[in-house]
Amino acid sequence: MDYMRIFFDIGIILLAIGLLCLLIWRHVDHRADRLEMKRLLQQQPTNPPIFSMDVVADLPEPARRFFAFAISEGTPLYTVAEIEMSGKFSLGSKEAPNYTDISSKQVLAAPEGFVWKMSGGLGLMRLSGSDSGYWTRFWLGGFVPVARLGGNPDHRKAAFGRYVAEAVFWTPAALLPREGIEWQHVDETTARVVVRHKGLEQAVDIHVDEDGRPTQVVFPRWSDANPEKTYRIQPFGGYLSDFREVQGFRLPMHVEAGNQFGTDEYFPFYLINVTKLRFPPVSR
Repeated sequence: MDYMRIFFDIGIILLAIGLLCLLIWRHVDHRADRLEMKRLLQQQPTNPPIFSMDVVADLPEPARRFFAFAISEGTPLYTVAEIEMSGKFSLGSKEAPNYTDISSKQVLAAPEGFVWKMSGGLGLMRLSGSDSGYWTRFWLGGFVPVARLGGNPDHRKAAFGRYVAEAVFWTPAALLPREGIEWQHVDETTARVVVRHKGLEQAVDIHVDEDGRPTQVVFPRWSDANPEKTYRIQPFGGYLSDFREVQGFRLPMHVEAGNQFGTDEYFPFYLINVTKLRFPPVSR
């Protein structure tokens, strides 16, 4: 009996089964992305109120300036955005950033959640996957899982900080005064928004110029992006530029952001340009 042939055939069968399992696993991830994006899109107001400066009349002056810049009078106050982006994402350090070109699509529905689905690199070094309030899942070459995080309070808290800050960038209507949203005066050019939702709390400082344009967004983020890989509060922030009109909103199309903002350790690991942004109506 040709045992070598038998072992070879068994090896081929096991390899095929392993590849099939990986394909199914990847399919399950894609399906989870689609379902969560669909759920978040359903958070869009069906008949949104119309913006008036009267809504923000009691806010600190820098906050009023911010909203006057970011939202035109009479704008329907949509709070859920679909965003397409391209840019660079660092897989390294300040000394060796090792930037990778990426493209991504995101559904942002603060304070309920977000899904950021990305891909970058080429061939076997192609990185793809998604980030959300519930998971971080990345694959190398489309077949090898290289990150499977989430499902715990640390991840949820870290993700909450990200998408609350991004609401300042791209869905300012989600931060208008209401239950769970508190605005505070910091100084003549800075307002702080504090968002509370389902047991989570995040403060974000927004630095505005004399026209109300947000130039920097800074916040204390719960993060393990440190040499010890230990979750703790760290400064995170970035710069906003290239503002354009989108459905009555004036939003930044270029963002540079990173950990340890305001310190010598800061470097932007996330540099993106928005290629498409819209506030889609709810589909029933």
